[in-house]
Amino acid sequence: MVFLFRVLSRLPLALVHTLGAFLGRLAYLLSPTYRRHLRDNLAQAGIDPSLRLVVAGESGKQMLELSRIWLRTLDEANAQVVEVLGWEHVEAAREAGRGIVFLTPHLGCFEITAQYLSAHFPITVLYRPPKHASFQYLIETGRQREQLHLAPADLSGVRSLIKALKRGQAVGLLPDQAPKTGEGVWLDFFGRPAYTMTLAARLTETGAVTLMTWGERLPGGRGYRVHFSPPQTPLSGATVDRAQQINFEVEHLIRQCPTQYLWGYNRYKRPSGAEPPPEGKA
Repeated sequence: MVFLFRVLSRLPLALVHTLGAFLGRLAYLLSPTYRRHLRDNLAQAGIDPSLRLVVAGESGKQMLELSRIWLRTLDEANAQVVEVLGWEHVEAAREAGRGIVFLTPHLGCFEITAQYLSAHFPITVLYRPPKHASFQYLIETGRQREQLHLAPADLSGVRSLIKALKRGQAVGLLPDQAPKTGEGVWLDFFGRPAYTMTLAARLTETGAVTLMTWGERLPGGRGYRVHFSPPQTPLSGATVDRAQQINFEVEHLIRQCPTQYLWGYNRYKRPSGAEPPPEGKA
């Protein structure tokens, strides 16, 4: 895996995306489980099913493009960002001296956003160690940036995020990542209960600014367009209410570019030991 990623990191982005699209479609054709998840999730969200191979191809791009982010210098990785929309929202929060919670769903190249931000100021990102040791090595190597700090998805990591916000710094996490048992609640996501993390919502209660962000993958390997925007509706209310609002905000982003969402991700899975979803709504 490490050797393959090193080779890929030296190839042009257009070629990496071409290879990724091929492998993504191949995975769709060869894996019944992946195919079922992708089809079911597209149908649940009301997305045109004829886009399934395009979606699979984009997922393949997402996997291989990591090589050109993790195994390049920070300047080289960020040189692939050719346009930024909504940066004024980031500047306004910084000028006010407030911490920022960046919420980045599994949409487009979600890895590029933290890399781009770390070139401007410190950011602490939550991550869950992968099962495979080689992938763990790639993540730790690729994210060893001077101002990019990793917080494990446990109590110590949560404390690191809160401390960063108290210092007026930035934190980032994927709000649509399925949490472990006891770390989430069943909330609506595209009309179906999904076990949803409450951590993202709790961080927005600290007084920090909340910004949605994602890295749009441009066609032809031209690079990425990074988007920053405040929630359509200011987050308010109890933690569960905020978590539901975040789900709706994620839906809004996805509908802007549905082919680049990770539809093969088993978002509706029930974690081991978790209570079942509300009766009649599974």
